[in-house]
Amino acid sequence: MPSVLVVGYDPQAIPGVDAQALRAGLDAELARFGEHGIDAAMTLIVFDESAEPALVTSLTARPWDVVVVGGGVRKAEALLPLFEEVVNLIRRHAPQAAIAFNTSGGDSVEAARRRL
Repeated sequence: MPSVLVVGYDPQAIPGVDAQALRAGLDAELARFGEHGIDAAMTLIVFDESAEPALVTSLTARPWDVVVVGGGVRKAEALLPLFEEVVNLIRRHAPQAAIAFNTSGGDSVEAARRRL
């Protein structure tokens, strides 16, 4: 069974959004992976000193086939340093994994399937 790690920005750290609704959507997308025969996990990070250790722990938990980097991490210009860090940590700690990018939390399955 293929394995996918989805890396997203923690909705609780985004001002002005309904974090619970956004998290519910992310959880629904995570469940959709199972419908496609894909074992998936999600790591949500914030732009602070906790991001690197949290991501390294997830990246090294198992050999991932694909790591999907969410739009919340890479679309905001202010998060460019975090996005760079995420990509470099994937290269360093999960070099066997393909890297995919979703456009929203609702198309992570499709993003992963492009790289599987």
